[in-house]
Amino acid sequence: MISRKLRINNRNFLKYKFFNSLFLGTSIGSIFTIYTPLEPSVYSIGGIILAVGMLFVATLYSKILNINYYYKISLFVELVILSVIITFLLFSFNYQIALLVYIGYQVTFMFGSFLMRGETLILKKDRILTLVDMAKQFGYLVGLLLSFLFYKSIEYQFQIIDNQTQVFYIHYLLLFIELLVIIFLLRSFEKFKH
Repeated sequence: MISRKLRINNRNFLKYKFFNSLFLGTSIGSIFTIYTPLEPSVYSIGGIILAVGMLFVATLYSKILNINYYYKISLFVELVILSVIITFLLFSFNYQIALLVYIGYQVTFMFGSFLMRGETLILKKDRILTLVDMAKQFGYLVGLLLSFLFYKSIEYQFQIIDNQTQVFYIHYLLLFIELLVIIFLLRSFEKFKH
């Protein structure tokens, strides 16, 4: 029987990492506005749950620190983010949505250390790791600039100065970016006969 393994398409992986960081840079300012209704105690409880979750994931490293799980967990994380964006666009601002967005992001953060360690292990080569880190930093910077330009353009072009309205509209841009993230993630992993 022929088994199929995954391998990384470096070119698409670089694009995935760029758009992933572009999303982060573009979204970073909107989170604070969405989280406004939450009490400080929510962050304490959320932090405790996140730390326990990260400890649990770390205990699984011997089983999951490989390319197959890296791909599956990466895809899971991106689908959680996509679900959070769609839910926010459908239901907008309220306490429950703020809590749901917070929980969604906390779930994705739970896998952060795993994904960073897995990335180093599956890429292996210094050159590609350098290019990935450069793509991430460039994407983050472009995302920050993009969000600044977006907020200023809707402020001056359409006189939208309300923070919540601005954050709502930027989520259409975030939806588009997240779809690109998922497309390039899917294209980053190729099956081959082993």
